[in-house]
Amino acid sequence: MRRGRITSQRMGQRTGNRRLAGVDEAGRGPLAGPVVAAAVILNPRRPIVGLADSKALTPEERDTLAPLIRTRAIAWSVAWADREEIDSLNILGATFLAMRRALMRLPVCPTHIQVDGNQLPCISDLRMGCKIEAVIAGDASVAAISAASILAKTVRDAMMARLDSCYPGFGFAIHKGYATPSHIEALSAREPSPVHRRSFSPVRSAFAVLED
Repeated sequence: MRRGRITSQRMGQRTGNRRLAGVDEAGRGPLAGPVVAAAVILNPRRPIVGLADSKALTPEERDTLAPLIRTRAIAWSVAWADREEIDSLNILGATFLAMRRALMRLPVCPTHIQVDGNQLPCISDLRMGCKIEAVIAGDASVAAISAASILAKTVRDAMMARLDSCYPGFGFAIHKGYATPSHIEALSAREPSPVHRRSFSPVRSAFAVLED
């Protein structure tokens, strides 16, 4: 078993009968596309072997685990904030918006929420009646957060593949909107697409060149 992987059975032993919702996001760093968040309440009676931080898994491993998470979890939800919301709120605000949406869409109310990282979205107005806490590197240590990271990543990757067919020439299906050399080169050669984040420096620079 690869280092860093955990099972939902181990997490079930830690949380007892609590309905722990793990929350994570994908897509804070890219220059284009939405930021996607997922919330997952795992079932300790239906363990999933191989859960890990989505970044530590291959695409094939993520694609194998994602349907297992959907079928074995007690509840799961995926939501996102689009490019306009990212540019309006800033990326952190948009990430929290996506997380709030994912939590609100859970069909089962959690009794505890753990979010990957060191910052938290406000949920006081959601009336969920449970505690929320940040867990640094939670996507590698908390099974429910690992599951959320996998769902968020696979959903966002699929979205970027679809956007690649809508806006060809940028390579979205390959780099998923991240600032790779090929993506930066494409931005220097053509006008940014409608899904490029105007508030991100490389995209602003591309628009500035066009205006000159």
